[in-house]
Amino acid sequence: MSRAAVAFPGRGSYGPRSLGSLPPSHPWVRRADELRAAAQLPPLTALDGAGGFDPRVHLRPSNAWPLIFLTSLLDAERIADDHEVVVVIASSTGWYTALAASGALGFDDAFRLVQEMGRAAEAPLADGVAAGELIYPLTDDAWQPDDDRRAEVRAALSQANGSAGLAIDLGAFAVIGGTIEALDRIGSSLPPVAVSERTYPLRLTGGDGWHTPLRREAASRAAEAIGDLTWDRPNVTLIDDRGARFTPWSTDPADLAAQSLRGQAGSTYDFAAGLRVALREYAPDVVLLPGPGASLGAACAQVIVAEGYRGIRSRAEFEEAQSGAAPILLSMRR
Repeated sequence: MSRAAVAFPGRGSYGPRSLGSLPPSHPWVRRADELRAAAQLPPLTALDGAGGFDPRVHLRPSNAWPLIFLTSLLDAERIADDHEVVVVIASSTGWYTALAASGALGFDDAFRLVQEMGRAAEAPLADGVAAGELIYPLTDDAWQPDDDRRAEVRAALSQANGSAGLAIDLGAFAVIGGTIEALDRIGSSLPPVAVSERTYPLRLTGGDGWHTPLRREAASRAAEAIGDLTWDRPNVTLIDDRGARFTPWSTDPADLAAQSLRGQAGSTYDFAAGLRVALREYAPDVVLLPGPGASLGAACAQVIVAEGYRGIRSRAEFEEAQSGAAPILLSMRR
């Protein structure tokens, strides 16, 4: 049985191809719809079973985040049949899924958490200002780090005066969150670049500015609204966005709660840091990507290359390894 690191996706991973992911008869799916009804929100089965993908509906955080949570958790249920999970990481709001998958939170509590945080992410910023996000590459087509691009991002953010910040560091990409006005300025200041036939900086549909100081107050209010969650030690090691480990043997549930409720929403989520620690400390045979989609594939691949993991130090070497008998990166939704 192979040793696996599991990387849960976060915001933006549920898209048109994800429709139809939820089996209505599954106990978790039925329970999620009961909790949605209690919160006076539309059932996830109706959203997932829609005839078409409507960005205005499906990308709303109060809808998208629970859809992602449930789809990923259903995938995680199947992983243990074929793999020994030795460590769990996540990107952005995928952390809430990781809490449920690891047993740190029960299903109901984890679902309430992701739902309330999703609602908080929909609140307008101060003075009714709208939030958004854009993404910018930090490597070239060959997946080699580009220090000039990272410097350009730092320079642009230094002029934002608190109206924008680095929301997610994926290693290969920077996700910048902020007010629409600030993103307009930053987008025009960053040099246009083309990577894999896409032109950047690229504005993301449905961006909400989560993981920046702009959302700190909203996240704190949501945390107070769900302060009765029951926290436990995880049954498998969790690694957060700081590279900090929460193990089954040494975790203080109060520390895990503090980091999950207030430590992440208002500061940069460094996914690359978590994956680096997972590779270095746990040496997994494979990195598994639950759904929806396979949005973390490129980010994980480029961290693997940057680490020289298993001697893989270039895009060509990674692609050769992937096409071999023992690929290192496996997506459950590709």
